[in-house]
Amino acid sequence: MVSKGAQANPSFREALAVWARIGVLSFGGPAGQIALMHRVLVEERRWVTEDRFLRALNFCMLLPGPEAMQLATYVGWLLHGTLGGLAAGLLFVLPGALVVLALSGVYALFGEVPLVQAGFVGIKAAVLVIVIEALLKVAKRALRLPQDWAIAAAAFIAIFFFAVPFPVVILIAALLGYGLARATPAAATGTEAQAPIPLSRTLRVAGLWLALWLVPLALLALLFGRHHVTTEIAIFFSKLAIVTFGGAYSVLTYMAQAAVETHGWLSAGEMLDGLGLAETTPGPLILVTEFVGFLAAYRHGGEPRLAFGLLGAAITLWATFTPCFLWIFVGAPYIERISNNPRLAGALSGVTAAVVGVILNLSLWFALHVFFGRVEAVQWGPLRLWLPDAATLDLEAVALAGLAAFLLLRLRLGITVTLAAGAAAAIAWSLMT
Repeated sequence: MVSKGAQANPSFREALAVWARIGVLSFGGPAGQIALMHRVLVEERRWVTEDRFLRALNFCMLLPGPEAMQLATYVGWLLHGTLGGLAAGLLFVLPGALVVLALSGVYALFGEVPLVQAGFVGIKAAVLVIVIEALLKVAKRALRLPQDWAIAAAAFIAIFFFAVPFPVVILIAALLGYGLARATPAAATGTEAQAPIPLSRTLRVAGLWLALWLVPLALLALLFGRHHVTTEIAIFFSKLAIVTFGGAYSVLTYMAQAAVETHGWLSAGEMLDGLGLAETTPGPLILVTEFVGFLAAYRHGGEPRLAFGLLGAAITLWATFTPCFLWIFVGAPYIERISNNPRLAGALSGVTAAVVGVILNLSLWFALHVFFGRVEAVQWGPLRLWLPDAATLDLEAVALAGLAAFLLLRLRLGITVTLAAGAAAAIAWSLMT
């Protein structure tokens, strides 16, 4: 199923090793993870072409849930079908989930883990360099025409300065791309027609994954009762999986408010600690939900507390990520066929340009929060500005980013070495100060 122009289809075993590597190195939230996958899958391995990678990214950006994990699942599906998608998605999540689970347990028992957090400061600085490198490369390939640059710029301005909802930006970009393709049909390209997808196939796949998602959670609710904290966790995070359009960043504020104020599962300070753990460990940023689920069940589930904490974390992961496989396995086959329709391909081209603006938004947001200890969102009418406090400039993070840039861009030592060197340098800095 690998696309034309890419190298020969890798074996499943070879792909497993690469998905495991990506899962272990997927730091930095969506921007860093997309950058990592682009570098590994498109540039180094050449398992998918640039166009197909961007088409997959476009689709995943439109879905609720963590877009980077869904992108890995999509590409895994392209390479090896359903089994490949499962392997890619699970390996993308599991390393980070295990780390967050361990840190959640330590946090519940002992509080903060400063040495671990110190090491991840260096990792975040290195990830920032990886993100910037990938952004430049993706923009160079995706923005080919003047209208592409205009759509990308408009998308960035709309999201970064005016907080326009992500789905609105993508919808407008798709309509613009569709209109431009209709006005200039010669600029659109299509390929030979493919057989339609049987509706029975779609319904069968949707039914299977809906059952896998909801039946285990329903059985747990019957076992513990409607008002037990594990049932509340299952319901809350299942709802969250449906409404989290725009990726992890779009849902964090809502989730934090509900977990702290509505349910009282943890304090605002603890919520920030959990977000810090999720930001600095591999895997999707939405893994902060696992931290919340663990603490909620650990504190309110009963005895033995640790067992309930583990169950709360497992329920949260199941409710958060099982729907991702549902969206991909149902929708991806249709997206592959949409590209064969010139006008719909034009709509996807508009979305591709807008996604470059979205990645720029994520990159700049990430850079501000890496380099400054405090960044405030200031609202002036419809205009929103992210204003860093100059007094909180982190010189350590700036120096570590400079080291990462030298290692990755100048010496070209690769991602693994750069991340390891950043973490080691940050830990050494922490021990000396």
